[in-house]
Amino acid sequence: MGSSGLIAGCSFGGRFYSLEDTWHPDLGEPFGVMHCVQCYCETQRGRKSKVLGKVSCKNVKRDCPEPSCDDPVLLPGQCCKTCPKGEVDRKQAEAVFDGFEYFQEKEKEDDLHKSYNDRSYLSSEDISSGESRTDFVAVLTGVTGSWLPSSSGVARARFSLTRTSLTFSITYQRIERPSRVAFLDSDGNTAFEYKTPMRDSDMICGVWKNLPQSHVRQLQAEQLRVTMTTATGRREQIEGKIIKHRALFAETFSSTLTSEKEHSGMGGIAMLTLSDTENNLHFILILQGLIQPRQREIHANVTAYDPDFAEVLTDLNSRELFWLSRGQLVIAVETEGPDPRHISGFITGRKSCDTIQSVMSSGDALTAGKTGGVGSAFFHLHDNGTLDYQVQIAGLSSEVVGLTIELKPRRRSKRSVLYDLAPEFDRPSGRATGSWSRLEARHIHMLLQNELFINVATAHSQEGELRGQIRGLLYSGLEAPRHEIPIPLAGQFVAPPVLTSAGGHAWVSVDERCHLHYEIVVAGLSKADDLTVSAHLHGFAEIGETQPLNNRYSTTLKS
Repeated sequence: MGSSGLIAGCSFGGRFYSLEDTWHPDLGEPFGVMHCVQCYCETQRGRKSKVLGKVSCKNVKRDCPEPSCDDPVLLPGQCCKTCPKGEVDRKQAEAVFDGFEYFQEKEKEDDLHKSYNDRSYLSSEDISSGESRTDFVAVLTGVTGSWLPSSSGVARARFSLTRTSLTFSITYQRIERPSRVAFLDSDGNTAFEYKTPMRDSDMICGVWKNLPQSHVRQLQAEQLRVTMTTATGRREQIEGKIIKHRALFAETFSSTLTSEKEHSGMGGIAMLTLSDTENNLHFILILQGLIQPRQREIHANVTAYDPDFAEVLTDLNSRELFWLSRGQLVIAVETEGPDPRHISGFITGRKSCDTIQSVMSSGDALTAGKTGGVGSAFFHLHDNGTLDYQVQIAGLSSEVVGLTIELKPRRRSKRSVLYDLAPEFDRPSGRATGSWSRLEARHIHMLLQNELFINVATAHSQEGELRGQIRGLLYSGLEAPRHEIPIPLAGQFVAPPVLTSAGGHAWVSVDERCHLHYEIVVAGLSKADDLTVSAHLHGFAEIGETQPLNNRYSTTLKS
């Protein structure tokens, strides 16, 4: 990402793009060209007014217009479904990709073909000049060649670089909980060390803040390594190289592959995703220590020097999809030869320290309004496919008659309801708490792709007074969003109450040093007529050094 040589532009996937170029990224086999993703080489000015390029990508699937026919088809190489012989719809579909400026435009007054409000269908990858994110991954296995016995432990680490902060989510198996996570620079020196809290969990969450530019460059050049060391029992250490990978963008399922042998020093990870329209499971393996340099290639796909393996399982049947949704599908890798090696692991929904949450507002309702009400939802996905939820609703104009998890409407007056939360809704408290234990694999995939919504219908608004997109909120170092239900923010809570289209929620906590930490998410903001209410919602976040990130605020106050 950035300039190439003396020519300003962007590098992406081994290709160079000029400033202002747009393209659909090619992730290689088995994923191929992502026709529903649009990338853009944005012009930026660096130090000394040097012109640079920055890659920004957006999922444009939700921007597809609704076809006017009952049986639209998806043509090869297209993202949007069109009518078989509908020239009008074909032109609408082409308009989605007609220049990148489309994504930054406000609502058009003459957008009459849209039967519903589209404001709530923004992707988490929406373009914003205030936030740029690059993801990385690492496979950690036992260190070989040292005087210590190698470990059988395997860890999978996922990293997200935003500005000068690197957040990391690490899961591990076959090893005691590590006491320390260290990042090593290109010379092998410790660049950053994180002491892990001792919790009963196989997840480690952390943030490396204020990375020096030299380390950002080494990270981008894949020159950093990460190590984890245990302090209890037999001292063990596992490590791996931090790399970029084309599959991270599409990954919704994952697996950590381990060996049953002691001191094996080998393992791997699998990154998987379902096809958008078919029951095909695409996966890529990254293996470490399984194949020795002296061994020959396996099936001409995996070598000791390029240990990636890409494949697709086509047409999964209903039983296989059920196993996938319940975390009971196993992926195994075995070498051939006189001394075969074997690693395996269960496939589950992608794990991370991010928070699955949603803010429901009247501005994002299917028919946008200004009620001053708010809904707040907080979710947790288990390995067995169960989705826990906590929902709270306040400030509504009338009684709640429906609370549902839905897809984007396919056509006018045709809402797609997946799950009804209304039986768990307690009217006096305005809350619903429960578990959805029948999630299908497709629903898990859509949940982790930010493609599900939560809708609140009332007696006065039968189609929905509040609506919000269920999104992943990037871990910021604050633990409260991972474990606690947030505080709702609404126009109805302002004195005097204000009928606004916006709503929000906030997490607040105080640490042992009496520092107040908080994070605020706002949705449904409209144009200038909501500026007064926006100030109320944002006022707390403006105390201290903070910058808005896609209507999200995160800061620390010191007393």
